[in-house]
Amino acid sequence: MEMSKEEFLGQFGGDYGYPGAPKGVDEMRATEFKRLEGMAYLDHAGATLYSEVQMADVLNDLTSNVYGNPHSQSDSSMATSDLVTAARHQVLKYFNASPREYKCIFTSGATAALKLVGECFPWSRESCYMYTMENHNSVLGIREYALSKGATVLAVDVEEVADLAKNHGSDSLYKISRRSNQRRGKDVLSHNCQNGSLSDILGQKFSLSLVKLIKEGKIPLQQQIIALFSLDSSVFSMLIKYIKYRGKWMVLIDAAKGCATEPPNLTVYPADFVVCSFYKIFGYPTGLGALIVKNEAANLLNKTYFSGGTIAASIADIDFVQKRKNIEQVLEDGTISFLNIASLRHGFKIIEMLTTSAIERHTASLATYVRNKMLDLKHSNEINVCTIYGQQSSKVEGLKMGPTITFNLKREDGSWFGYREVEKLASLFGIHLRTGCFCNPGACAKYLGLSHSDLVSNFEAGHVCWDDNDIINGKPTGAVRISFGYMSTYEDAEKFLKFLQSSFVSLPVQFNGYMLNLNSLNLIDNSSQKAVSDIHLKSIIIYPVKSCQGFGAKSWPLTTGGLMYDREWLLQGSGGEILTQKKVPELGSIRTLIDLELGKLFIESPTRRDKLQVSLLESLADLREEIDVFGQRMVINDRFLQDALGKGDCKQKLPVDAMRFRPNLVISGSSPYSEDNWKKLCIGEACFTSMGGCNRCQMINLHQDSGQVLKSKEPLATLASYRRKKGKILFGILLNYEDIMEGENEIVAERWLQVGQQVHPSIE
Repeated sequence: MEMSKEEFLGQFGGDYGYPGAPKGVDEMRATEFKRLEGMAYLDHAGATLYSEVQMADVLNDLTSNVYGNPHSQSDSSMATSDLVTAARHQVLKYFNASPREYKCIFTSGATAALKLVGECFPWSRESCYMYTMENHNSVLGIREYALSKGATVLAVDVEEVADLAKNHGSDSLYKISRRSNQRRGKDVLSHNCQNGSLSDILGQKFSLSLVKLIKEGKIPLQQQIIALFSLDSSVFSMLIKYIKYRGKWMVLIDAAKGCATEPPNLTVYPADFVVCSFYKIFGYPTGLGALIVKNEAANLLNKTYFSGGTIAASIADIDFVQKRKNIEQVLEDGTISFLNIASLRHGFKIIEMLTTSAIERHTASLATYVRNKMLDLKHSNEINVCTIYGQQSSKVEGLKMGPTITFNLKREDGSWFGYREVEKLASLFGIHLRTGCFCNPGACAKYLGLSHSDLVSNFEAGHVCWDDNDIINGKPTGAVRISFGYMSTYEDAEKFLKFLQSSFVSLPVQFNGYMLNLNSLNLIDNSSQKAVSDIHLKSIIIYPVKSCQGFGAKSWPLTTGGLMYDREWLLQGSGGEILTQKKVPELGSIRTLIDLELGKLFIESPTRRDKLQVSLLESLADLREEIDVFGQRMVINDRFLQDALGKGDCKQKLPVDAMRFRPNLVISGSSPYSEDNWKKLCIGEACFTSMGGCNRCQMINLHQDSGQVLKSKEPLATLASYRRKKGKILFGILLNYEDIMEGENEIVAERWLQVGQQVHPSIE
């Protein structure tokens, strides 16, 4: 599968790596992105990365100059005003927008710019807001302003059906199909749904010539319409309004993602509004975006609120206010983020050195290479591993693929890998990607085949954004997305492809001279499931405080729910939140001990000399609800630690003991994995029922040593390579203690576990 770098350069060398620039991508990564060593950052659509040289320039600028509040006339304030003016011109230049025709309004981001247009636009009952299914929530949110003013809202699908380069002046280049018609009355929001044909354009880029066609009135839509079109589901969105009394269309392009590799040329495609966020272009600063607005379009925006810096004069005790004439000052409330604005020139310096056209070719070469390799991935039974959304060949010659790939993965039986499983495993390999619906519910539903009833039932089942419910009723609820940036490399692409190959592709393997499928290997020797005399209880570990260290005991009593006092206490933060090692890994260095004779719990921290003492007689009633969650006990087989972790081609072995897995009971004397098939087991007179395998997470990668928490990717990465089952990485089993009642009053019989007791497992 792997293509050598020489072969890759032979195919893509004309576009990859900035061959004509002063500094190539390999040199740039080595000198300006040293922090990326060992990782592959593939979420540039979410946020690209700042360079170390860029940040050094920003620091030098801020430590060498004095910038005052621009709402003043001092020398430092005037210097700031001049810098802000220069920054506005630099932003306009980036979009090839003439300062005579366009203005740059700084906002806190692209979302704030969209909101500004939505709240200032002159909506009425004659307006109709139309948007494509592929739009971001920040764009969909504009419909709230439209609906509140009585406007109609439409959702549509747009398909390019002809090549714009060969059909100048044609009125039928796009097929537009309506999805739904929404209108909000006094109390009701009604929906008129119509079925429309779907187009599959995710990750593809349509020509911005659509802007010209709209402005020239050559798109045959209804009159009195506001429409939102997605030119690239990961790049551009367009908002169009036919204003009856002015007889023209207004066009808004959401260029938040697209402007990093291919900003719209406003001289060629004269949109009325463009929004962007600068961290998407060069990583820093965050919290700063812009609204690029055409002069005549700016006159339509009616802003109600006024603030410092937006008015020429006001009187406090009567209704008198005069707004400024300058549209930038009218729309920019309060003091702008002038220090962040000062840093823009240092980011643009990188873009100007490389050029946007070279960045676009560089990122497209990587995306094309990875996309083609992903489509070639097959399981041993020839089932495709990757389903890439928007990967169908286009009818249109001018259609280009962007730097983003959105996909899901299938098992060899046709079922889906959950996107959260992919994300968790990727983190073990040092790969940063994004999963979910990317704040784009329309595209998610459209390409995943989720109906309205599916979406509602998923929500009622508890699924919300950013949770772990990645598969519901056999269907993905989201997808996986990777995206490339200007500093992405061939090595990043190869790291990702090797991750897919090693983690998700089922291949036939040679075993004792026979070809077997890796996933069909039975790792359990059924002959070892019989109870034998040498299976015994090796260790008992109690964890009184969840996420803190446990302590070993030679013997320990059982009570309702399991081991007495195990996970009875939780640590609570100052804000009321429950603390765990996932949030505070250092909890693993806190030592605990229970003295049953004294009736006390001792808690000791390596950072304090004194020990905390807690009486075991104190009421725990208020904690009982939380305690029940952790009522199951966990048992592991210590033979695994000796035998199984020797697998793989690791350069050096990592010593792993049982305590890394935080078990309650460690069993010795049986073969590795034998506990997987145990249904019940008895230890002495105490009997337990298996609740199934214990799902593992990155917490087992935390290594507590001398109070210091050292992180690594092992042993979870090794476990993940062959102990995965339906998205779970299993090791050890969970046990439920079977209480036994005695006497006329049915009192729970007192049972004790003792190290060395015989263990009698049963697989029936």
